[in-house]
Amino acid sequence: MQAIEVENLSKTFRVKRKEKGIRGSIGAIWHPRIEEIQAVNGVSFAVEEGEMLAFIGPNGAGKSTTIKMLTGILYPDGGRVEVLGMEPMKKRRQLAYQIGTVFGQKEQLWTHLTPNDNFRFFGAIYDLSERETEERIEELSERFALKDFIDTPVRNLSLGQRIRCEIVASLLHKPKVLFLDEPTIGLDPVVKENVRELIRQMNREEHTTIFLTSHDVGDIEKLCQRIIIVNDGQIVLDDSVEHLKNHYLHHKSAENELQKETAPSMEGMAAAAENGDASDASLEDIIVEIYKAQGEV
Repeated sequence: MQAIEVENLSKTFRVKRKEKGIRGSIGAIWHPRIEEIQAVNGVSFAVEEGEMLAFIGPNGAGKSTTIKMLTGILYPDGGRVEVLGMEPMKKRRQLAYQIGTVFGQKEQLWTHLTPNDNFRFFGAIYDLSERETEERIEELSERFALKDFIDTPVRNLSLGQRIRCEIVASLLHKPKVLFLDEPTIGLDPVVKENVRELIRQMNREEHTTIFLTSHDVGDIEKLCQRIIIVNDGQIVLDDSVEHLKNHYLHHKSAENELQKETAPSMEGMAAAAENGDASDASLEDIIVEIYKAQGEV
């Protein structure tokens, strides 16, 4: 069954432009120059229940606009959107009880409250009983290792601790779809890997559909089975991460320095490769090349 269905989705913004200086500001009042920007242009895709999808692209490619339409924050100009069988624009309130969102650069927790108090607050918002809230807090705090700081004000937590609390707050009501926007931004490598493992565990145990946007290729490679790349509001690639690796990461280059009188040796080249002198293209290299092909790098 499909958790998300998007068909020919479009969104255009009208933006006011002005010339520089005071004269330009005054002129913009009396004779405004309006420019239309096609943020999303005929996007179509589907996400299966329990799938972990990376939805990426350069800055300004239309990722955030697409997510806002999927969550019911923005109305599309055209096309069809269904999330868990509901149209987000018409059933935004009902959909909010079925989805969760985590934005790495935006806080949803009250910083002067403790994580425990925040979780109780969110439990009340999602109409959970006190018993359900307590059981869910106990379960998630154990899974995400929050007990050492669950009664510490959020403002006193480290970034890694806060991100874990943000994820827990979004999972209290057991959402079927979780939207993650740069969930590991600013985290050190150890904390990043811990957060990734927690997301994998949650997907595996609760079958939560993950819709991830990230500029960190490590997030994509270690979490997602499928990748969609967008640019200028359109999909330029929709493929599995495994196929990308198998299709593009099959070559090696080995460098072997030889004296003039020495003939080349295949054994020597093989040994050089085994000793780490060979270099593989990475998934990040592939993504950069795709961006370059689109004129973005």
